[in-house]
Amino acid sequence: SDPSQQPVGVLPNANGSLKFAVIGDMGVGDRAQYEVAQQMDTQRQNFDFKTVLMVGDNLYGPERPADYSRKFEMPYAALLKGGVKFYASLGNHDEREQRLYRHFNMGGENYYTVKAPNQDVRFFFLESTYPDETQAKWIDDELGKSREKWKIVVFHHPPYSSGGRHGSNIPIRRAWEPLFVKHNVSVAFTGHEHFYERIKPQQGILYFITGAAGKLAPGDIREGSALTASGYDRDQSFMLVEIKDDVMFFQSVSRTGQVVDSGTFTRRFAADEKTGTGVPAAAAR
Repeated sequence: SDPSQQPVGVLPNANGSLKFAVIGDMGVGDRAQYEVAQQMDTQRQNFDFKTVLMVGDNLYGPERPADYSRKFEMPYAALLKGGVKFYASLGNHDEREQRLYRHFNMGGENYYTVKAPNQDVRFFFLESTYPDETQAKWIDDELGKSREKWKIVVFHHPPYSSGGRHGSNIPIRRAWEPLFVKHNVSVAFTGHEHFYERIKPQQGILYFITGAAGKLAPGDIREGSALTASGYDRDQSFMLVEIKDDVMFFQSVSRTGQVVDSGTFTRRFAADEKTGTGVPAAAAR
């Protein structure tokens, strides 16, 4: 069914659910980045998220202390002051020294994992610029150890993309997707492309591209791409996400506060897990 024909999805904003935002390709320090950040804070007044996932390209150009200030601390000052925690993954424009920056909460590692407090959700932040064997083994091991019902991966280069400039990153798809499938990953948040795209579920996994929280590539989504469930490349954007039990609710919100995509997605169930109804879990609609 055509997402544009459906009513705009409303986030449940439920008590006790996990609420977070997702941004990418934002660290330019220009007016658009500041306006997106302001819109995030506006949305937070109603949808009180305490976590922001960063899919990389956190800082463009120089990375001096003044740049951390102008491209991160100043635009997101209201969020930081409100106790919101940011978790970064590294993009191809990011120096590895970022792992030591306290506001990126990387624990000094190039890739790392974080369990959401009081939630059956675990995030895995990966470094897709250097997808070597060591990292692949770490991903395999860490995903394998995770007992959480929701496993969500966060990294920069999209395995699937309808972008005219870059497109799908086949090496990452070949190296990592079998591990995601094997270990029951439900959702991937990626960036690198300076637009928003929701990919039709691949092997049961829902892939998002949300790389337009600062940079923008207007008109870069290829028309008629078979991969696209929904896309938006006319303005900057970010995502708001809520997880309640087995269902994820999501929105993509433009710089001006327009909801440009929304929907729900039921997590993947492990082979040895009963859904309780005997019917397979539904995909994104």
